Amino acid sequence: MDDRFDFSTALRVIKRGGRVARAGWNGKGMWVALTPGSEFPAQHAKDGHASKHRAREMEPQVGHNITLLPHIDMRAADGSMVIGWLASQTDLLAEDWMTV
Repeated sequence: MDDRFDFSTALRVIKRGGRVARAGWNGKGMWVALTPGSEFPAQHAKDGHASKHRAREMEPQVGHNITLLPHIDMRAADGSMVIGWLASQTDLLAEDWMTV
């Protein structure tokens, strides 16, 4: 595989469990990766998380699970994680994606 590629290739890489970044991104250490879906008991939803709101909708029904769908997350330049990253049109059309 060439050093640089388009977004469709980047998407295939992350679907296989890899991490990708754009050469054109200014921040150091930035990358995106796929977070697979998961399921957990509603009673384990953490306070302050959106899943807790979903768990409250399920009460008093005990034994139900919260389902989190797969999504793309980003490591930002400051080391924080951006949950549910969305590609811009520039990202989608760029051909400077690379595996990290």
